[in-house]
Amino acid sequence: MATKNYKPMTPSRRNMVTPSFEEITKKTPEKSLVTVLKKHAGRNNTGRITVRHHGGGNRQKYRIIDFKRAGESTNTVLGIEYDPNRTAYIALLADEAGKKSYIVAPSGLKAGDVIYTGENADIKVGNVLPISHIPDGTYIHNIELYPGRGAQMVRSAGASAQLMSKENGMALIRLPSGEMRKLRLDCKATIGQVGNLEHENIKLGKAGKTRHLGIRPTVRGSVMNPCDHPHGGGEGKSPVGHPGPLTPWGKPALGYKTRKKKSRTDKFIVKRRNAR
Repeated sequence: MATKNYKPMTPSRRNMVTPSFEEITKKTPEKSLVTVLKKHAGRNNTGRITVRHHGGGNRQKYRIIDFKRAGESTNTVLGIEYDPNRTAYIALLADEAGKKSYIVAPSGLKAGDVIYTGENADIKVGNVLPISHIPDGTYIHNIELYPGRGAQMVRSAGASAQLMSKENGMALIRLPSGEMRKLRLDCKATIGQVGNLEHENIKLGKAGKTRHLGIRPTVRGSVMNPCDHPHGGGEGKSPVGHPGPLTPWGKPALGYKTRKKKSRTDKFIVKRRNAR
């Protein structure tokens, strides 16, 4: 996949890099797999803003993705589509009975390809197998955290994890963050890497594109009044005035650990992502 650059006709065009959409083969979504996506602009049921910087943006419909890939099946890829709800592209599949479904499109998957789900599937891009049937060293994505719950990890554009080893009924996975984690062998995973590898090179180029995504402006705390933010107030350009930066609610903003000290999943994490 390639990106598209522009001549610097305007300041925003100078910095803009967009996807070329070469992989996309299907323009309109499958009607039966689309549902309405309600927007709440960061408000809760009483109308108060509970999440800042949400609001506006283009109207989008949610594509129902099959993250479970349950049972054994043979599917044909009908096309690759753009999905406004995620960074990865999605692939439309049809099984032998004609039932259609969406999956996150792996890199290298094309229209017309046949992919399989089940223990006896080949180690080929797009095929889904239990981790117990995948060889060590294989790159995988769309990984289940709990058997039967559906894929929860490694789903964004360009992401892949590596199956390192299997022992004592558990598999050791290296996640994209660098974290080493144990998983049950009966969890399913998809072979290959998530597509749309060039997503990390995309530049929006202008403020308006951020607004199209439904993201509202962020105001710096240092330009607010003291009643609105811990960094606010003072004459001219003032320092923070605290040992470290704070959130609008007075909590430490950088490096503040929020994970529970005695989390029940600590025993599955062999190496943390930032461990040296």
